[in-house]
Amino acid sequence: MTDVVDSDELLRRIQRARACALREEQAWQTRSEQLGATDPQGARDATVRRMSYEAVRTVLDEILTPGRQSTRS
Repeated sequence: MTDVVDSDELLRRIQRARACALREEQAWQTRSEQLGATDPQGARDATVRRMSYEAVRTVLDEILTPGRQSTRS
C-alpha cells in the first residue's frame, strides 16, 4: 500500500467500513433469526458471523468516537 491519503479521506474510508460492518451485522442477525428453528447449526454460524462484524464495528466506533463505547458499559 503506497498510496498517501489525507486525514479526511482516511476518515471517509473508516466511516464506509463502519457502515459496511453494520449492514453485514444486521444481515447476519436476520439470517440467524430465519434459520433459528429449521437449521440450528446454520443459525449458530450466522450468529458467529454477526458477532464478528459487531466486533469490527465496535473497533471502528472507538476509532471514530474515542471513549464513547466505554461509557455505555
